[in-house]
Amino acid sequence: MARFSGKDALQMILDSEEEFTFSSEEDCNSDDERVHFQERIDPAEDTCSENVSSSPSPAPRRGARRCRSVLSAIENHTECDNEHVQAPVPKRAKSNKQASNRQSTLAWKTETDVDMVPQTVRFRPARETGPQLSPVDSHSPMSLFKQFFSESAVSTLCHNTNAQAAKATAKGSKYKWTDVSISEMYRYIGLLFYMAMVKVSSISDYWRQSSVFSVPFPATVMSRDRYRIISWNVHMSHPDADMDNDRKRGTPEHDRLCRVKPLMDTIRQACKSIYHPKRNLAVDERMVACKAHTGMTQYMKAKPTRWGFKLFVLADSSNGYTVDFSVYTGKNNFPTGHGLSYDAVTSLLDHTFLGSGYHVYMDNFYTSPKLLKDLFAMKFGACGTYRDNRKDCPRNAANSLSKKSARGSIRWIRDGPLVFVKWMDTREVSVCSTIHPAYTGNTAQRRVKTQDTWRTKTFPCPAPVTEYNKHMGGVDLSDQLIQYYTTQHKTMKWYRKIFLHFLDIASTNSFIVHKELHGNLSHKEFMEQLITELCGVSQKTAPKRTNSDHVPVPGAELTSDDRDVATVGRRSCVHCKAVRDVCALLTTFH
Repeated sequence: MARFSGKDALQMILDSEEEFTFSSEEDCNSDDERVHFQERIDPAEDTCSENVSSSPSPAPRRGARRCRSVLSAIENHTECDNEHVQAPVPKRAKSNKQASNRQSTLAWKTETDVDMVPQTVRFRPARETGPQLSPVDSHSPMSLFKQFFSESAVSTLCHNTNAQAAKATAKGSKYKWTDVSISEMYRYIGLLFYMAMVKVSSISDYWRQSSVFSVPFPATVMSRDRYRIISWNVHMSHPDADMDNDRKRGTPEHDRLCRVKPLMDTIRQACKSIYHPKRNLAVDERMVACKAHTGMTQYMKAKPTRWGFKLFVLADSSNGYTVDFSVYTGKNNFPTGHGLSYDAVTSLLDHTFLGSGYHVYMDNFYTSPKLLKDLFAMKFGACGTYRDNRKDCPRNAANSLSKKSARGSIRWIRDGPLVFVKWMDTREVSVCSTIHPAYTGNTAQRRVKTQDTWRTKTFPCPAPVTEYNKHMGGVDLSDQLIQYYTTQHKTMKWYRKIFLHFLDIASTNSFIVHKELHGNLSHKEFMEQLITELCGVSQKTAPKRTNSDHVPVPGAELTSDDRDVATVGRRSCVHCKAVRDVCALLTTFH
């Protein structure tokens, strides 16, 4: 018979008992969780340790007794062999398994159950909300636009544009270049806005002559060739900085936004300083159409503009003012480690600039329990639709909605400051909020077909759904205002697309500020006045007429005399008469 030492026998006992010991520990954890959720009164309060200690202890089981026998064997072996042997540490149940067990124990409540009113954070903005300009003073469209495109910013733009043109001519470009000045750059921007209002098929048609479809105004501001040369060379960064950045391509120090960052930082700072947003904010994406192969262009099939640069935008829900934005540059190293959607929201919400007590609305791309809890800790309320597969969202809970649930059915679960709400409309709607209670008696009207007739019927609607529909459209409103008179057109350089979008942001925000201060101009009237001021002309005076503008007088009345058909009732054209007189005078002298 084989003989075993005390140490070998101990190892065999540990090996035989290891699997059983681990499963026994997991069962203990499950029992603790079961006691915890049976004893809880409010899911928002975590009383796990108190409830477990107050509950009667379960009787020891066979696994626990065998565990103690193994520990006794260890102690005996230590005394005999004078060696220190450490007991194996049993594994704990995985955290996601604990969360799954916890979620499965929770049950959805209905609209008849009373929800606790969440703790509201007092609204304390860092500044008085609205325009940070005196409403007593008169502010013209151009003066407001210069708050975003100041003379200092345009001077930097001119300097970089002249440097880029000098670099191009040194490489052998065939055009003649003269340095662009600040006033000329403002006129160039005015022409861009004019082209946004008066659409033709191509840029060259704005300087088309000798045609009834001619547009006379652009030729009075700038020649066609000068406009083209400026468009080819407009540059927001210095060419030397671009070259230094290009050498870093493929390294972490490379900045993809180097060519737009100088002007982008100026616009972002101006958007924050000129206007302080009201309480309700919205975060969403915005697409700037572009198909350039830059590594930053995105494809979003659900957007009207599918290809282009994606911007994360923070907008005021009341009027569509663009408070802040950031350009997505592709796969980044997320500083917080919580993913793109988390970082996109937290980077736009600056507590020092905004203050506290703001309500932020977002869609299901951003919403997560982790984000909403962290915003709540930062004294920001948040509300948004969510995806059921997000981490820490309730799943497999009892009494949930089904496909056969009646329209208007409501289910909700509260977890501390978070309330998860599901509402059955034409399909299931899931909303999470740290601002609202689950249900306050709100209703929604829907058109339903009953007995072959369409009627308006009222259904109960959760408070988070009602407020989400009311305030989520801030970025959509901003996009709508921008698209009315957008300067976007086909370009050869990707960064010029971003430059044109900066112009759109500046003009739209200028209009919103003017509307908040005075409110006496429509969007169209504001743009017309802005164009005339930028181009340095008066809106009331007609442009100078050229020889090609001469149009004959309409035909005369009908007459029975064939000899007078072409002449009776017609007045002599002033231009033709002057030409004939000059010709006659020259003939007389000869």
